[in-house]
Amino acid sequence: MSNVSVDPSDPSKRRFLVTMTSAVGGVAALGVATPFVLSMMPSARAKAAGAPIEVDLSKVEPGMQLAVEWRGKPVWVVNRTQEMLDALSRNDAKLIDPASENASQQPAYCQNPTRSVKPQYLIVVGICTHLGCSPTYRAEVAPADLGPDWLGGWFCPCHGSRFDLAARVFNGSPAPTNLVIPPHKYLSETRVLIGDDQGAAA
Repeated sequence: MSNVSVDPSDPSKRRFLVTMTSAVGGVAALGVATPFVLSMMPSARAKAAGAPIEVDLSKVEPGMQLAVEWRGKPVWVVNRTQEMLDALSRNDAKLIDPASENASQQPAYCQNPTRSVKPQYLIVVGICTHLGCSPTYRAEVAPADLGPDWLGGWFCPCHGSRFDLAARVFNGSPAPTNLVIPPHKYLSETRVLIGDDQGAAA
């Protein structure tokens, strides 16, 4: 078998050698950089321990609920329509804590009628404050099983607790408090960071 030699004085062959050397060097650099970059991303264990998560709000259609996981818990993001927001005040007289006065249930910047930074979006931990079940999203108005006064919200199938579309608990429910609003901040109009607010609401 004959050996093939490359004349380094030939410009076209020189370009070939430079291109091949650059390609091999690039692959090697990528191999070194990838573990370094991955090491900077939160692991599954870090996420479970409470690392913040970023959510794309553009995926949540009006009236719909998106479920994500933070600290091993379900967190719901609901895109409330104007009709849903308008109905909130009609529940006030039926609620245990309509003004969200229990400060442990939400950050100070969410102690308002919508329990949110942006009225359109509710971000809430999806765990019933009674015994830790996960309530069911029931956005429909006046369904037969929940009665004519139901304006949408969550119903806990375990023991019957009811929450409105601001995640506030109804009188007579086994759950003693509203659902918990986690710390969060908006990174843009369509991105929100759940689990970290750095002391800011937006």
